[in-house]
Order: sequence, then structure tokens, then C-alpha cells
Amino acid sequence: MDALVEPSGPVPTLLAAIVRRHCVTATYNRGQVTLAPHILYTRHDELHVDAVALERDGKAPRELKLGTYRLSGLGDIAPSERPFYPIEAFDPLAERYQGTTLLAVDRS
Repeated sequence: MDALVEPSGPVPTLLAAIVRRHCVTATYNRGQVTLAPHILYTRHDELHVDAVALERDGKAPRELKLGTYRLSGLGDIAPSERPFYPIEAFDPLAERYQGTTLLAVDRS
């Protein structure tokens, strides 16, 4: 039996990470980030991900908060085995996501 082949590329990697609640690593503003992706959606016909940056260049941020990242601004997106839990402040039903959500993390 053939081994299961994981989809590759930024969008499949992010979708799998959201479903599994696993982080991704990426390059953002020439630095390395570890992101906990909460939702993938479109805005102005471009893909965006709202995620919590758990590390920037190997250091934890001062506070954990949801940030918006344009997918075209993230490079070298790779899956991570590091699990995450959705932050309380995340509301997948917020007005800004209405009609634009591709996939959101399951909060249960």
C-alpha cells in the first residue's frame, strides 16, 4: 500500500494546520515566525490568515494576540508538530469574516 502523500503548498499546509490545530513556521518581514493559524479567509480578493505569533526569531512575544497576515507576505510556510489551543479572543463568527471564511479552527 502506498504511503499517504500530504498536500503541499501554502494553502494546503495552512488548511491542514487549522484542522489539526498545529502551528506552522514561516518567513515574515525577513524573520522566522511560528504561527498558530486560527482562520483562513479572503479580503480584497487576497488570502489572509489570522494567527497568533508564538515566536519571532526564536523569542516569545510580549503578549499573545491575533494578528492578520496576508498570505503573499508569508514565505517558506512549513508544517510544525507543535500543537496550539485557540485563544479566547478569537471569534470565527465576527462580522469581518462573514462570507469570506475558507476554514476556521474548531474551538471545541
